[in-house]
Amino acid sequence: MDAADGADDLEGELVPDAVLEAVPDWDDAYLDRVSDRLMHSYDLEKDVHLRGHRFDLYGELRVESSKHLFHPSVQYANHHMREFLFADRRSTVSIDSLERVVELGHAVADERVEPNDQHRATECTFVLVAPEIPDAVRSFVDGFTDRTLLKYGFHGHYEIHLCVVAPDCEAVVSSKRTEIDAAFALWEPVDQKSGLVDRVRGLFSR
Repeated sequence: MDAADGADDLEGELVPDAVLEAVPDWDDAYLDRVSDRLMHSYDLEKDVHLRGHRFDLYGELRVESSKHLFHPSVQYANHHMREFLFADRRSTVSIDSLERVVELGHAVADERVEPNDQHRATECTFVLVAPEIPDAVRSFVDGFTDRTLLKYGFHGHYEIHLCVVAPDCEAVVSSKRTEIDAAFALWEPVDQKSGLVDRVRGLFSR
């Protein structure tokens, strides 16, 4: 990753050297530039394998929220949220391939979600990068929602998100309640008042 690409910084702040050094380099120039946007919020890895499937880019976001009474040492309403992001470049994308990653999302939730009264949300987001977005795929992703309440919501929920992007065509579509497309639409500037930044701020208000 070229530090000069920090122009994509979400908040206009310089990125600490320690953060830059921890971010892998991708041979794929597009994904490498996407990582410049993601590294401000996500811990990133490359070439991650999940149940026999390989993903070019993996990211993990952790958010914790707590309230305190009179003094910071007296805390209550502690909640945490995690997001697992999987991105991969494909030669084509179909509804079948999307349904397969949705199944993977449920498997991730079964393995990694620890339902309790402090768990607010776990999000599994899959981004497929392809040469083009067929109309059927666009319609499927645009109308896709998949949220599972845990113990009627008392233990939070987990949710699966989909996004398909065709960078050569400057086209992207994402499912409801995710703004991850802002990181992958490199042809568009990142809006500091919405998109990724707003998503992190609003996760606990859902």
